[in-house]
Amino acid sequence: MQIKTAARLGLLPPYLFAELDRLKKEVAASGVDVISLGIGDPDLPTPQHIVASLARAAALPQNHRYPDYEGLASYRQAAADWFRRRFGISFDPAREVCALIGSKEGIANFATAIVDPGDIVLIPDPGYPVYYSGCVFNGGEPYFLTLRKDAGFTPDFAAIPDEIARRAKLLWLNYPNNPTGATVDAAFFEHAARFCLKNNIVLAHDSAYSEIAYDGYRAPSVFDAPGARECAIEFHSLSKTFSMTGWRCGFAIGNPDLIAALGRVKTNVDSGVFQGIQEAAITALEGGDGDKLAEYCAIYKQRRDLLVPALREMGLGCALPRATFYVWAQVPNGYSSVSFTERVLKEAGVVITPGSGFGKGGEGFVRFSLTVSSERLREAVSRMKALRL
Repeated sequence: MQIKTAARLGLLPPYLFAELDRLKKEVAASGVDVISLGIGDPDLPTPQHIVASLARAAALPQNHRYPDYEGLASYRQAAADWFRRRFGISFDPAREVCALIGSKEGIANFATAIVDPGDIVLIPDPGYPVYYSGCVFNGGEPYFLTLRKDAGFTPDFAAIPDEIARRAKLLWLNYPNNPTGATVDAAFFEHAARFCLKNNIVLAHDSAYSEIAYDGYRAPSVFDAPGARECAIEFHSLSKTFSMTGWRCGFAIGNPDLIAALGRVKTNVDSGVFQGIQEAAITALEGGDGDKLAEYCAIYKQRRDLLVPALREMGLGCALPRATFYVWAQVPNGYSSVSFTERVLKEAGVVITPGSGFGKGGEGFVRFSLTVSSERLREAVSRMKALRL
């Protein structure tokens, strides 16, 4: 029998990382102690009070049954309360908040709720790959907004042709930004909201990194912008904020019609977040150990301050990011993103991420993740310096 898969799978770009995964295994098999700076997965553990909360909740028989797709009322209330404390903006937990199995799931399902065949989706380039896959899997047409260094890795809305803006259905934004580490102020979201309201475009903001910040920076919400409640939804994740990547828990908040549309998709394709995890997430959002986030951000900052000067010394131009645990660096002259990544892996045993894996706009850059200990980071720097780039 010849298996024919769905044509939509052919719309995905070649899996750039497959060859890098092969090289990583090959290098490791040769006896090299490979150091991975390529994955955005916190090495710092989930705070113990959250783990203890899960242990208690997991033992309760009422949590062993199917959860509601929209989430426990108590979880949605905790999310709304956290949002109000953090951003000073109130939302109705019953109509304007929805639990997510991690924000990635919500982002993918939201495209299903919004995008019809032929609709244009405005996608940052470079950007999180799910924005693109959600678009094309639902028959949408991607229009890429190149994020340029000289513009602070923000899109130029004025450069979008009128015809494209007229046909566009959805705009994705992500600040603090993955992969560039770029940040914005509230005025940027005001500009974005005006653009979307003028052109009847849904504004979706991925805010997964809002709490990983340094040097006094406080990331704004898209809802700091006047009028945003008419057109916007924002996705939050507990993954980075509370070192809970494997737990798969987040929430969407915003316009009730957009939340309802997302909920209609979710009730048909998933079974919700395990209630024990939701109860532990309530513990996280209520802040039982308020100093832990500050402690973790201080550790990431220490690593940032170790890596950035070293990269600059090696000739890799990079900014000092005010948020996220990524450093976005330009590759040396004579290299592409992939060729540089391959050399660093083969000759130094250090895994980094080629910028082109996030879209054509990422060519010429690589992403370093700050999710290893300072000791391992120093070892990685030492090995890279020995390459004499």
